[in-house]
Amino acid sequence: MSAPWTLWPVRTLPGSAPFPRTVLLACTALGFLGFPASPLRAREHEAMRAATVRSVPIQEPATPDGSEIDGSTMIASLVTMGPGERVWERFGHNAIWVRDPIRGINRMYNYGMFSFQQENFLKRFIQGEMMYWMAGFDGRLHMGAYVQADRSVWVQELNLTPEQRAELYAYLEWNERPENRFYPYDYYQDNCSTRVRDALDHVLDGRLRELTFDAETGTTYRFHTRRLLAPDLGAYAGTLFSLGHPIDRPISAWEEMFLPVRMMKTLRGVTVLDANGQETPLVRSEDTVYLSSMPVERETPPGWLLGFLGFGLTVAAGVLPLGRQRSIARAPRIAAATLTSLWALLVGVGGWFLVLVWIFTQHWAAHWNENILLFNPVALALVALVPLAVAGQGGSRVGRWTRRLAWTVGATSVFALAIQLLPGFDQVNGEIIAAVLPPNLAMAWAVSRLTARPETAPAAATTGPVPS
Repeated sequence: MSAPWTLWPVRTLPGSAPFPRTVLLACTALGFLGFPASPLRAREHEAMRAATVRSVPIQEPATPDGSEIDGSTMIASLVTMGPGERVWERFGHNAIWVRDPIRGINRMYNYGMFSFQQENFLKRFIQGEMMYWMAGFDGRLHMGAYVQADRSVWVQELNLTPEQRAELYAYLEWNERPENRFYPYDYYQDNCSTRVRDALDHVLDGRLRELTFDAETGTTYRFHTRRLLAPDLGAYAGTLFSLGHPIDRPISAWEEMFLPVRMMKTLRGVTVLDANGQETPLVRSEDTVYLSSMPVERETPPGWLLGFLGFGLTVAAGVLPLGRQRSIARAPRIAAATLTSLWALLVGVGGWFLVLVWIFTQHWAAHWNENILLFNPVALALVALVPLAVAGQGGSRVGRWTRRLAWTVGATSVFALAIQLLPGFDQVNGEIIAAVLPPNLAMAWAVSRLTARPETAPAAATTGPVPS
């Protein structure tokens, strides 16, 4: 099913011999900058946004029949949709359903709307400045679209007072107005699910946040990202590579509700005060509308460390023998230079991608990324230097620079592994280390062998008389 409202889960050249040492120090420093501060800023920003939602002044709209809002006959429900097949559907979806058969209200409010035809879509997506919006739909028809897409659907009727139901409907209608419907999307802290959570917290006077904000879950944003993207190896590896340290901090139950299914499960244990001031479960009843035929989502991330290590060792095994080709045979040396240059291209381009995302975008979850020690940007220079050095162009100076740069890439890769033992460096990137460290070291060794001066054979010893 193609739908524009689906959730997208989806911020110098060397001039002297000491250059590699400088690069090593610079890359090392990147690993130490600001790790403890970033998670705190993220939580403070999220808390300020939630407080702003609760303080929004609402002008109550009229119901479809023109009468004033009366929540006594309304039914307010949380509708949760399970994961879908597309990458951006892996995290699930949810919406708020308000209906009142007496007054003809049947609206499902969806905060996950976007469009590929949106103005500057690609630019905003790259920069981390995506604008999403919310809209209301016919409840039954909207829910049926997910059933047709073979996605599980659950409905939880919420135990709200008549006043709270009326206030929720008024808030959602106000939020749907053209001047209010757009919001800056963030795949962890401001998505379709957190907007639903905040709307409910708004009418509960902060009760939901109060009960869950400091509740420990033992999970992180990366924990959930890994387990939900496990069916797609490309997306799994891509997010493991591109997302940095900020998503590895522990998150609370409040934050974990960025996932619709987790929000559904959390609400089962939440209590609220009824009209008489007595504590009562927030979820009055729960119905399973449809169960998908797709595999049930994983509860834990996959253990693929050995698989990634196998990949890294395989690449390394393909590079190492080429370092022995120190003969003057042209074909083996060209093959060796080509393979090492291709790996250097992958590492270097990956490193510059991480730098650009870190510095020039709003993708805060991609900042402070320790993988930059593995995907060292200086490796890009080896793409040109290795063929020159192997061909003997540029003299011994080019060969020395090439060897030093290659060993710089190898050294920073070893450092990426070593800092895992230090406090504060808890980025979960073991699989990336396993896949990249062996080839980087193999490349450094092969480049050293290929660019070394060829050994000259000793002069043959002579015996007997020397002719005049």
